[in-house]
Amino acid sequence: MITEQWRNIAAGKIAPVYLLSGTEMYFFDETVRRLKEALPDAASSELTIFDLDETPVEAVIEEADTIPFFSERKLIIAKNANFLKAADKSKEKVVHDLDRLANWLEQPPESAVTLFLAPYEKLDARKKIVKQFKKQAVCLEAEPLKTHDIETWVKQEASRQGSRITDGAVRTLISRAGEDMLKLGVEMEKLVLYAGEGREIDEETVNLLIAKTPEDDAFKLLDAYIGGRTGEALSIYRDLLRNREEPIRLNALLANQVRLLIQVGALKRKGYQQHQIAKQLKVHPYRVKLIMENRRLADEAQLLEVLSRLAEADLRLKTVSGNRERVLELVLLHPVSG
Repeated sequence: MITEQWRNIAAGKIAPVYLLSGTEMYFFDETVRRLKEALPDAASSELTIFDLDETPVEAVIEEADTIPFFSERKLIIAKNANFLKAADKSKEKVVHDLDRLANWLEQPPESAVTLFLAPYEKLDARKKIVKQFKKQAVCLEAEPLKTHDIETWVKQEASRQGSRITDGAVRTLISRAGEDMLKLGVEMEKLVLYAGEGREIDEETVNLLIAKTPEDDAFKLLDAYIGGRTGEALSIYRDLLRNREEPIRLNALLANQVRLLIQVGALKRKGYQQHQIAKQLKVHPYRVKLIMENRRLADEAQLLEVLSRLAEADLRLKTVSGNRERVLELVLLHPVSG
């Protein structure tokens, strides 16, 4: 577990070689930060960074084997360890001596801490060098967290920065900023700075500081319309018009949202789980989560009725002149049949 190794690093239990693989870049940045923090002398005077897309791995080995001058241990970061994944060798720009690397891994010097970064979804487990890393090095996986774990992490991050955040604010933050932990971390710093240390971050603060996306507004507008809350739907629509949103674009966003609702419902009935649905439809997992948790979700017949109305509105918006704002407004004034 990556957090367990972070605790070891903080406690001074630092291994000579680490391998970090995966796609969640927050874990890459945070692991580098924690190693620098645990090895301040090395970070300031004995830090060397290699890009293995441009430099052979032998240079990393030679640097690690060289005795440090200004600190007890040096810190070496080897980015883009491309030789650990399945790849077309004809496209490789650098030839790496992997036999030498495998031998070196058996007894790396204690005077260096070497971190290999492999920002790839999968490593080639069949390769001898991958097996050697798993046997001799500390291997960490930077996998994206599940939605529930991200919500927990946001709360922990608020606490770490000396603040706290409400459940509603967490949900709103993730719905707007997404599940990219690097971006969430930046947004959390902004929220804590605004709220003040020790103060609570609520939904109002998130709404004030984190920009909404058109998809957010389309989701709320559609939810109000299908839920029979005509006044709320019209209020959201008119706010969007005041913000210079075009009726044609809004109509398209609503239609896309309805299609997503239909697709999520169909896959859910087939037994697909949230993460499977998100992967199948290639949409943000949090959007799927919000849909699946919506108890007011309309049935498929109602959604098809709405989709038909939006298709008719799209045709009118593209063919008639005059007051286009009124076209979509008339759709919103016409309740969905129960």
